[in-house]
Amino acid sequence: MKKIVWFFVFSVSFLVSSAAFAQDILKGKDLSTVQVDYMSDADVLKVKSQLDANKMSIEQAEGLVIGKGMPPSEFAKLKQRVKQLETKNAAVPTLQTANKKNDFGREQEKINNNKVKDSTNALVFGSELFDTPTLNFEPDLKLATPVNYVLGPGDELQISVYGVQQFSESTTVSLEGKVSIQYVGELAVSGMTIEAATQKIKNSIARVYSTVGSGQSQVSVTLSGIRTIRVTLIGSRQPGNYSVSSLATVYNALFLGGGPSKNGSYRNIELIRNNKVYKNIDIYRFLTKGDQSDNVSLKDNDVIRIPSYSARVTVEGEVKRAGIFEMKKGETFSDLLLFASGFTDLAYTASVNVLQKTGKEFKVQDIKATEFGVYQPQSGDVFRVSKILNRFENRITIEGAVFRPNIYSFYEGMRISDLIKQAEGLKEDAYSKRVRIIRLKSDLTTEIINANLEKALSGDLVSDIALQREDIVTVYSVLDFREEYEVTIDGEVKNPGTYPYFENLTLNDLVAQVGGFTGTASKRVEVARLVKSEVVDGSTKRIELINLEISAQNNEQLKNFVLEPFDVINIRRIVTYERPELVVVSGAVLYPGKYALATKKETVYSVIQRAGGLNAVANAEGMKIHRPIKQDQIDQLESIDLRLDSKDSTTTKLSKKLKEELKFATIPVNWDKIAKDQSHYSNVTLFPGDEIIIAEMNEGVKVTGNVLLTSEIPYRKGKGFRYYLDAVGGENAKGWKKKAYIIYPNGKADVTSSFLFFRNYPKVEPDSQIVVPEKPETTKMSTGEWVSIGSVITSLALLIVTAFR
Repeated sequence: MKKIVWFFVFSVSFLVSSAAFAQDILKGKDLSTVQVDYMSDADVLKVKSQLDANKMSIEQAEGLVIGKGMPPSEFAKLKQRVKQLETKNAAVPTLQTANKKNDFGREQEKINNNKVKDSTNALVFGSELFDTPTLNFEPDLKLATPVNYVLGPGDELQISVYGVQQFSESTTVSLEGKVSIQYVGELAVSGMTIEAATQKIKNSIARVYSTVGSGQSQVSVTLSGIRTIRVTLIGSRQPGNYSVSSLATVYNALFLGGGPSKNGSYRNIELIRNNKVYKNIDIYRFLTKGDQSDNVSLKDNDVIRIPSYSARVTVEGEVKRAGIFEMKKGETFSDLLLFASGFTDLAYTASVNVLQKTGKEFKVQDIKATEFGVYQPQSGDVFRVSKILNRFENRITIEGAVFRPNIYSFYEGMRISDLIKQAEGLKEDAYSKRVRIIRLKSDLTTEIINANLEKALSGDLVSDIALQREDIVTVYSVLDFREEYEVTIDGEVKNPGTYPYFENLTLNDLVAQVGGFTGTASKRVEVARLVKSEVVDGSTKRIELINLEISAQNNEQLKNFVLEPFDVINIRRIVTYERPELVVVSGAVLYPGKYALATKKETVYSVIQRAGGLNAVANAEGMKIHRPIKQDQIDQLESIDLRLDSKDSTTTKLSKKLKEELKFATIPVNWDKIAKDQSHYSNVTLFPGDEIIIAEMNEGVKVTGNVLLTSEIPYRKGKGFRYYLDAVGGENAKGWKKKAYIIYPNGKADVTSSFLFFRNYPKVEPDSQIVVPEKPETTKMSTGEWVSIGSVITSLALLIVTAFR
């Protein structure tokens, strides 16, 4: 018996500790005795609410709870229970979470509802009302409590006495409908409006607090907590029982239920209260007029029943809101047009086509505009509103030499003169002998009608043709029959080119138009003129050449020479007019710098002499000329496609070097030969932009390329090519010794040559450079390729043997 008592006490202690833990997980001091298995779902829900109120997750509370003694195994169970509760709540649309206080201290249970896009009823007018999460019709708890609010069990009242005597208490309406007030007792308030309950409470308190009756103290009664009521939805997309605020309305509940189901009515929704239809709700009144008279407040145990629709029709085409609409008995097509927001701007409104369903088949009917207010749509009707025709009822067009060419309205009896008068008359360049009319015939083909415009405007009815709808009238301009002439001027003028020809245009006018002559223009002018002839033979001149002479003293011919269409004027250049052109002398001369070419035949020797000759440190063997390559040659060089394998690094480097370095040509100069004989071929004629480079004496030999050590070796007279290669360690693994070459100071180069087994290396001179190139990469033949070659050789041998036999 003692064991049973101790077990009972032990169980009760666990239950008490678990309940206490559920009361406030964050304020408890000792959580070592908590058993999660003994906690109900309501207890776990309270724990979740406490965490939400402190903006904490169950994971964030782990350290705090275990620090207060809860075993990790029990916390793992609690975490699993909380997660299961969250998953369950997310799946149920009628879930209540913890109480949430608003700005005025009121409490209301928060309703979670996961909205799902209504794809089934997407085209039904009104379905969009329940697909927008932000449009939920929740009551605004920040507003003052309505005076006609009816109290019920669960509502919380805040009662305060202030003045000489002070008292404050928060009390909840019990299940019996009463509130308990200290020193006053219990008062029945359920079913009373907040205004009536306030007056009753004030009267009761006045009997206890004498200062209230005398007016020295005041009583304040406010609604601090709003109860939750239960409503039932039938026929919605998510039917069921819903817990909502006591301030909630019909539309709020419909939104929570997702609106009507697939076949649900939007216009005959029933609010059933106390087993009677309290109100019929028509959502279309709200959608079309903004009328919220149907959005009444709900009461506990209200039932919202959504029956099936009685009639739905479809509207397609040129209406502002196409879709499916529900119709009530007695409503006409005019009402349907109101639901669809009316016709579009391009709609054909004279009649509407409707596809009807009979008992056996379909039927088509046209509804005239006069029948819109009479025809009553039937369930299943499909209304098609078409576009107006892409044609004009009274269009006529005039174009050409009138002041206002445009499209005008046609009227019966209109003639050519009437239309021209409407276009504000003819322009000065109008051709009065003819006017053209393009007319659309009854079979939609076109014809052309010509008339005398002058006679038509003078009152001749035969010429003043009567017009028809869609006629296009064209008034010609005399400028349309004139050829556009031009003249061309080229040569030494500032803006050469082709210019329009005008009557009486002189050469002086044209020169002034192009900005005048340049400074290099000579006095010779050549004019090439077209020769007109009806006969074509070998002796006929096609072009006449006219030579003119102008000067500063006599330019009368220039002023008076009248040009003709298609003349080509060429202004010649002065023969001897040339700007000084320069060359550059740099390096070991007495006066390096730029020098102007005195003559067309200026040579290296004469320019070097003008520069003072070579100085004491000059290397006579190291003179060369850099001559720039013209831009078009550079472009050709850069566009060269060597069609070499991109994997060949040697050819790639060579191509890159060619394009980077060969932007000027190097011309070697043998100064010793020139000094002795100026007719020597090295004494070349210089071009503008040439640079003569005279190297200074350098007693060294550079060795570069694929060698072990790139270096400069002192020159030793009598030592050959191989001496300098050995001095830098010879070539490396990639060096191609037999293709080594030397570059002399004046830009000349020489390569290694061989004959039979003998190799001849070039002579080495001071300030020269030895270059060892890289061996080209070769691809070894694979075993398969060797086998293929062997097979071919074997086959050839067999053929030869067979032929000899």
